[in-house]
Amino acid sequence: MHQQVLPKGNISRRYWTTLTWFQWLTLVMGLYSFQHVYTSEVPVTTSEKKITSTGADTTIKVSAIALHGEPKYPDNFKHFSYVNPSAPKGGKITLSALGTFDTLNPYTLKGTSPVNTPGFYVYGINENNETLLMGTTGDNRVGDEYQTAYGLIAEYIEFPSNYEWVIFHIRPEARFHNDTPITAQDVVFSFNTLIKKGHPRYKLVYTDVKDASAVTKQQVKFILSGDSRRSLILRLGELPVLSATYWADRDFAATTLEPPLNSGPYRMTKVEPGRSITFERDEQYWGKSLAINQGRYNFDRVEYIFFQESTVAFEAFKASQYDFRIEHISKQWETSYSFPAVHSSKVLKVVIPHREPASLQGFFLNSRHFPFNDITAREAIAWTFDFEWTNKVLFYDAYQRSHSLFANSDLGSFGSPTPEERKLLSQFKLPSHIKEKAFKLPNIHDGTIRDRQRIALKKLRSAGWRMQQGKLVNAQGKPFTFEALEYQQSSSRILLPLQKNLKRIGIDMRIRIVDSASYQERLKQFDFDMTTLALSQSLAPGQNLKSLYHSSQATTPGSLNLSGIQLPAVDQLLTMITKAHTREELQLYTRSLDRILLWHYFIIPHWHLNYHRVAYWKHLQRPAISPPYSFCFECWWVNDQ
Repeated sequence: MHQQVLPKGNISRRYWTTLTWFQWLTLVMGLYSFQHVYTSEVPVTTSEKKITSTGADTTIKVSAIALHGEPKYPDNFKHFSYVNPSAPKGGKITLSALGTFDTLNPYTLKGTSPVNTPGFYVYGINENNETLLMGTTGDNRVGDEYQTAYGLIAEYIEFPSNYEWVIFHIRPEARFHNDTPITAQDVVFSFNTLIKKGHPRYKLVYTDVKDASAVTKQQVKFILSGDSRRSLILRLGELPVLSATYWADRDFAATTLEPPLNSGPYRMTKVEPGRSITFERDEQYWGKSLAINQGRYNFDRVEYIFFQESTVAFEAFKASQYDFRIEHISKQWETSYSFPAVHSSKVLKVVIPHREPASLQGFFLNSRHFPFNDITAREAIAWTFDFEWTNKVLFYDAYQRSHSLFANSDLGSFGSPTPEERKLLSQFKLPSHIKEKAFKLPNIHDGTIRDRQRIALKKLRSAGWRMQQGKLVNAQGKPFTFEALEYQQSSSRILLPLQKNLKRIGIDMRIRIVDSASYQERLKQFDFDMTTLALSQSLAPGQNLKSLYHSSQATTPGSLNLSGIQLPAVDQLLTMITKAHTREELQLYTRSLDRILLWHYFIIPHWHLNYHRVAYWKHLQRPAISPPYSFCFECWWVNDQ
């Protein structure tokens, strides 16, 4: 259960991981599948009609549930179509990570674990525990299906047609790394522990789970309530399973640098706090024969080296200190890959297309703080940010502007509201322009940057701001000054032009660069005015949006409602999203939500790519097919020839 944050630089994709800080969601197995769904009213598919009937009671036992239609892979499939099932096992690789870590427990608010550092989740090899199901999370996603999940620890699930409960049937062969079996009691312990001592987001996501109990050693039952029970089954499938015995005499809420007991394909074997961490493939891994794991997890040894700065990390890559790099800085991609190893083809530079939703990337403005408690002040940032100049001069025209918070997706708003959207928006108390007009970010069609600065100043004056000795002040004489918080020096090249544009209209923006740990802690406590982020997004958003936008999360430390959004219309739409019956309903609700948020300028969207820029040393090999919805680095292998 984790939300991903994406790396910085010009942050085409900035990788924050899952539910500790910068994360959320997880799953895995091969004979049974399970798909992301939206509501307790979705009709069963053909594959779900495997039922047992006892009088009036009908129980559905499923090997697969798909969001739309049927899962791609049948019960007896051998491997995913995009992997190389004959990929050789073996080899050692070194990877890079940004920032640092001070704990190996990724499930609490306290500390930063490796998987919760920018960029880490994309590798698919980390300290996360195995989950009941796999397929819908950033670090263990089915790569070629639209939100389908398959069993991992759970072999299959069963539930009644009204979804009032669900039973997960645990594989008898599932084991922790100390060879003790994973039991229903471990699942119950995990659920209760995460709710009580884990990151606050767990409590939010599992609010409608009323009870968890071990029916037998291999069966765990959850009692569900609310209007999104079917979707809630998916969220339970993403539950990481902890060992109740291991944690019995340990403080779960405390930070720890002792590798916790896990159950996945890799073991943590060496830890240098804050500097490096090493994983070794477990030859006895209980799930290695599952169809979903064929052609995956091929490296024998994976070492991560942590760098504080991306520029230092790039120099280390050129010096062959690590093997693989996703490039997030367009200037670097265009101008810096001319070193000898590239010319001699020892380093391969490739572009890999994808159809993943663009990250939620932009300037996040904290409406809890002055001056961004004023909507006109937030809008002024949009008018003074010159994307066209930034894209041309800094990014070599590499990017498309994101005009939606759901960019590169069919869930984002565009043009004027449709009749259906107007009807829905009319239910809420909103300004008329949100219901009637198309939202567009200021651009070259609004004139030069000086023209846009004048427009911004005019809007600010209409809202009560005025010039006083060259400084913009509000009606109380308080100057328009704020701090832009970042953790990488490279962010300055984006912020300095904005700072200059703001200064011309009397606004003072200070740029503050702090270390990664301080940055994350300040964001957890909402101790910032503006920051630049890129959060990964789901193909089928639901409960995860509540952490981003729901008013209940505006005062919850560690939540991703960084802008402090508290709007009744947004809260109601978030509930509707979790109840959507069809893709069309989901589109209606997300597009309406998008319009409300955009018009309030809590987040000023940036830009996006629909491909990955990748460089790697040629002893690494990758499958011939690149899946559209997942990078699947764990599908790569080492060729020592």
